[in-house]
Amino acid sequence: MKSEDLFKESQKYLPGGVDSPVRAFKPYPFFADKGKGSKLWDVDGNVYTDYCLGYGPLIMGHAPENIIESVYEQIKNGTTFGAPTEKEIELAKLVINKVPCAEMVRFVNSGTEATMSAIRLARGFTGKNKIIKFEGSYHGAHDYVLVKSGSGAACLPDSLGVPEDATKNTLSIPFNDMDALSALIELEADEIAAIIVEPVMANIGCIEPQKGYLEFLREITEENNIMLIFDEVITGFRLSEGGAQEYFGVTPDLVTMGKIIGGGFPMGALAGKKEIMEFIAPCGSVYQAGTFNGNPVSVTAGLNTLEFLDKKFYSGLNEKSQSLRDGIRDILEDNDFNLKLVGLASMFQIYFTEIEVKNYNDAKTSDVDKFSIYFQELLKKGIFIPPSQFECCFLSQAHSREDIENTLNSMESALKVVFE
Repeated sequence: MKSEDLFKESQKYLPGGVDSPVRAFKPYPFFADKGKGSKLWDVDGNVYTDYCLGYGPLIMGHAPENIIESVYEQIKNGTTFGAPTEKEIELAKLVINKVPCAEMVRFVNSGTEATMSAIRLARGFTGKNKIIKFEGSYHGAHDYVLVKSGSGAACLPDSLGVPEDATKNTLSIPFNDMDALSALIELEADEIAAIIVEPVMANIGCIEPQKGYLEFLREITEENNIMLIFDEVITGFRLSEGGAQEYFGVTPDLVTMGKIIGGGFPMGALAGKKEIMEFIAPCGSVYQAGTFNGNPVSVTAGLNTLEFLDKKFYSGLNEKSQSLRDGIRDILEDNDFNLKLVGLASMFQIYFTEIEVKNYNDAKTSDVDKFSIYFQELLKKGIFIPPSQFECCFLSQAHSREDIENTLNSMESALKVVFE
């Protein structure tokens, strides 16, 4: 098998043979060759219906023609300039028109850069140092937030190489627990600069906020002069045109975005109220910079993605996604599989646990060994989902009704193998 040979070779040159831990699974990951629409091909010629979608960016599927053509034209004119371009303004206007809290935007290169910059900005604006995050939430691979992180770090202890001084101002509490947050803020309010939250915890599977929880976050932060940061690297332009803040009707002070905003190319963004954003250099004294900030190729791909995402688009995508979730729910009920299906909009996951999943500790009750069997069985049947129980599955516009029907048949067969 070519993937097996490539993995053996890659281990000589790449730590663990991969460039991100979430891509590793036993006995070896397949190596991708190409993608088109809802399908992904590996170097051995296997074809998969893809529900990983690059971990979320590909809401239109692989290699959509409008993006490929626009990026090709941009590449012919140059790939980076070290100077601003008109397209940056166009994309900023588009983000501001769609996202409720956005009055100004700073484009960066990744979700990690966006969250790191948002925390620095919140500290600079408030003059306070502490932040609150939620157990199991993942806000990128920078030191401030590698404390009880989700995603690839969910099964690992806090990372080596992160000094205690880097996280001494990071406070971590359970998601969906109003009492825990109230008690912490009562003790620490004068020192807390911001709360950073994934409105839907999509890096520990897919955990929705309980009814009223995001409204509670907005209220308690306003009462205590604490900034509210929505990390919408995953939910931004995934749940709706305006992301989770439009979907749930709660407007934060700042929002971080990534994945979809780059149209399949590396990009992130930080956006928020003008009075806050103008603290960023060169307007203010909160430093943020990057050689590839506002890169014209990524911006072009982002423009041609966001222009396509309207209410009709989301209506069709969410209808397909609901059809898939309804089908999975029927499979679980018909076969008495006592598992927990979760999801909203074009996101879903099956937790291999019998309890309701409201936070990180609930998610950790999942049987990861059974999930691994499920993942491997799906892979054999040509269905690719993220290999970790603690990731989220996604649909794209390119997924067809036939894809969904075949996927449901494969899921039922895979689950029967798990529980035989």
